[in-house]
Amino acid sequence: MPHHGLRITPEISWGLARNWDAGLYLPFVRSAEGADFFAGPRFRLKWLPLKPVEGTSGAFAGVNAELSFVQQRFEQGRPTTEIRPIVGYRGEAWLFSFNPIITADLAGEDKGVLMFAPAAKISRAFSRGTALGAEYYAELGRLSHFAPRAEQSHILYAVIDTERVNFGIGRGLTDASDRWTIKAIFSF
Repeated sequence: MPHHGLRITPEISWGLARNWDAGLYLPFVRSAEGADFFAGPRFRLKWLPLKPVEGTSGAFAGVNAELSFVQQRFEQGRPTTEIRPIVGYRGEAWLFSFNPIITADLAGEDKGVLMFAPAAKISRAFSRGTALGAEYYAELGRLSHFAPRAEQSHILYAVIDTERVNFGIGRGLTDASDRWTIKAIFSF
């Protein structure tokens, strides 16, 4: 994401079968200079075979796979792939989730190199349909040998979730991280 830029990414998703859905991300970027770009498509396939019955507590697990054709100005390798295991627990008031994400470029000088980008979330419901929590995203470098801490990205978000919106303000924890980020996800 360019400095002082804006990214808007509509996601179109549909259920393919029980526990399976597919999605298409269409990222658009506005640079700090006002130039607009269509960054390129991302395709997603998710399988979530373990999940509690709607409205009940329990563990959930699955995997999300993505294939991206985002322009090289936004991602060094083109195309790229991502495998995102999904594990967590949703209770009456609490949500815990962890995603040990593995990414790889499918072209370029880092073709086939596995990178590790873990993410985690904890939130607590405070009223019907509203929860407050924290989300953590990291980019640690090569799976086989993590980058020095100064070269890793670590971002911690304070988030609020409603039935239709996830809003967060993130603070970078290392020099390699974006200093501040604001994010919002709207569901329709």
